[in-house]
Amino acid sequence: MRRILLAVLAAALATAVQAAGTDLPRESRVPGGIALLNLGHGAKEPGQVLFNGHRTAVVRTDRGWTAVVGIPLDTAPGPHTAHLLATPAAASRDLTFTVRTKHYAEQRLTVDNQRQVEPNAEDLERIEREKARIEAALTTYSTELEPPWQLAAPVPGPRSSSFGLRRFFNNQPRNPHTGMDIAAPTGTPVVSPAPGRVLETGEFFFNGNTVFVDHGLGLVTMYCHLSRIDVQPGEAVSAGTQLGLVGATGRVTGPHLHWAIGLNRAMVDPALFLAPDEAAARPRPGG
Repeated sequence: MRRILLAVLAAALATAVQAAGTDLPRESRVPGGIALLNLGHGAKEPGQVLFNGHRTAVVRTDRGWTAVVGIPLDTAPGPHTAHLLATPAAASRDLTFTVRTKHYAEQRLTVDNQRQVEPNAEDLERIEREKARIEAALTTYSTELEPPWQLAAPVPGPRSSSFGLRRFFNNQPRNPHTGMDIAAPTGTPVVSPAPGRVLETGEFFFNGNTVFVDHGLGLVTMYCHLSRIDVQPGEAVSAGTQLGLVGATGRVTGPHLHWAIGLNRAMVDPALFLAPDEAAARPRPGG
């Protein structure tokens, strides 16, 4: 059964990668969304674009050069500016765009382990150490790979909660949900949606067993709460490579995959990278 599931996932991923070409993720100029900024035509890459101090992807399509800019969830609505750096052939210039308001729903969850809600001093020290590892992975920008910008979900299953939810654990407010939760039984294979390189793996306090994969140009994917990790840092992966198995490690209410996508360090909605029919799937209530 697992071999059949892997074959289905690999076929879906291959189709997504083949269809993507220079297609871009869907634009949504909201907190947690993506802005596609047109840089014009030209034979050569126009130069680096920075947003909030982080380098963004610059991609050439049949419509010209485009900066693919991730918008952090805590971005205030209103005008914002990315910066196109100077090159020997052109001066620097500002790229101004407007971020619209988006209201995300609330979700209240009950966690049995109270330490996962109110960590003790030892836990807090561990969390701080892990933050540095997470930050190092999410701020990676490599040019060896150019990712496909349309992806298939790394595991089949209904979404048990959606990106951006304002979450309350045991009635205490916590950070917004920065990924997509996909409900699946423990042991379900989780596969990479695109070629890449494993940046980091390990068991984290909140995220449980986690894998980070670099796909190039500031696009990094994250897979949390795994029951088992099947890759190691530095390993090259292809679309369809098994990264691990669905589990319930870390702060969870049941087995599922937390799938997150970082783009120029901003955590953005994974649904923007999915095919429209897959992105429109109705989330299932729960955690």
